[in-house]
Parts: sequence; structure tokens; C-alpha cells
Amino acid sequence: MPIVSEFYGIKIMMFWNEHVPPHFHAEYGENKILVDIQNATVLKGIFPSKQLKLVLAWCEIHKDELMVNWEKGRENNQFIRIDPLK
Repeated sequence: MPIVSEFYGIKIMMFWNEHVPPHFHAEYGENKILVDIQNATVLKGIFPSKQLKLVLAWCEIHKDELMVNWEKGRENNQFIRIDPLK
């Protein structure tokens, strides 16, 4: 699964040709979540509170880029890297 961003030990990944709604996967240690891009909400999984806040804030900041990647993935094209939180 391609990593589109990494920050503070969190990996943000997307798959090609995924099911709707538009989403991405995040991992932190053994914790994994699926995040709805448009609503910046967790669809599945559990994350520590601090890291969850970082991921959801990052999602809000990069929503447009995430949707571009979602469309690229639906067409099996190369994902773009997205800036991490700093």
C-alpha cells in the first residue's frame, strides 16, 4: 500500500481502486484506522487520542490533495506525496 505522507510516527496510505466513500488508511504502531476524507471522521479502527487529533487535523488541511489522490487511485494512477504536519 503506497504511503502518501508520514509524520510523528504516523503513516498515511491509500490503495488503488478502493471502495467508497473516499478514504485513507492511517497506522500508528499497532493501531490502524480508516478515515473518511470528506467528513474527516473515522470509519473503522482505533487510534490514541493525540495521534487521532493530528490525523484528523491533517485531513482537514489536505482534503483537496487527498481527493485528487482518491481520483488517481480510482484510475490506477500514481499517487502524489502530501506534505506532513510540521
